[in-house]
Amino acid sequence: MGLIQWAISPWGNEVPIHIAWFLIWVCAIAGLLFMIVHALYVGIFAKPKKFAVNDTPTAIAAVPERVPRHSFVARAFHWVMALSMFALLITAFLPKVGIKFDWVTYHWIAGLVLSASIIFHIVHASFWLDFWSIWPDKIDVRDAKRRLMRALGKEAPPPDRFAKYPLENKFYHFVILCSGLAVMCTGLFMMKRVNTFGIFSRNPYIFGDMTWGLMYVMHGLAGVGLIALIMVHVYFGIRPEKLPITKSMIFGYMSREFYLEEHDPQRWLIDKAKKGPGYAPSDAD
Repeated sequence: MGLIQWAISPWGNEVPIHIAWFLIWVCAIAGLLFMIVHALYVGIFAKPKKFAVNDTPTAIAAVPERVPRHSFVARAFHWVMALSMFALLITAFLPKVGIKFDWVTYHWIAGLVLSASIIFHIVHASFWLDFWSIWPDKIDVRDAKRRLMRALGKEAPPPDRFAKYPLENKFYHFVILCSGLAVMCTGLFMMKRVNTFGIFSRNPYIFGDMTWGLMYVMHGLAGVGLIALIMVHVYFGIRPEKLPITKSMIFGYMSREFYLEEHDPQRWLIDKAKKGPGYAPSDAD
């Protein structure tokens, strides 16, 4: 019942070969438990949000009816990445739970699509989008402490409204980034061990048994971790209070009312936001 499965190499050394596959169920159950606990907490204990609001009439009048949030390119990246990640999880783990099919080719093709989308996103976010908007700042940390104090029933000033991304979105982005990069980097090396129709020359001897084993373990741990992460992501995406954000990933914009309710115009400046190539402004913009 260890977390890692081991084998004996031809030279008599004990080496890791992959994770223990019961971790698939551990992560799936963990994701399910998180959703149940969160839904119960929101339904029973959570208090209505209260923000510090100091909008001027000029600032409110400057907000368009449709607030642009995601460019077409950013949305296309998100859905390509999502489809490739679902394909990777299906092809990786269904055979491990008893559904047998020829999965290897589909898996590495989906891995190439995911890798290309991640690399594209890093370049796109670095040069065409506001790179720092997804990283926590001092206000995020301060307001997290305020929200915690108020949730515990203690006196604290109301937090400010969010910038473009709330702190929990920023934290999730960091975790999914680490998992995605771990899967991508190890997966690209692992493609040297399978037939990729000439895309990569096959050479299973570039690493020793121990290095290969650790790479498979890291790939597996990041992969099963993505099961829980994606479950949580989908759960929040379909929650009623989060639907305007989900719709913005489909249509590219959110309503003026939701923007003013959840976001601070002083922290998320619409007229200065980098919309990226491919953004098609609406008439309201």
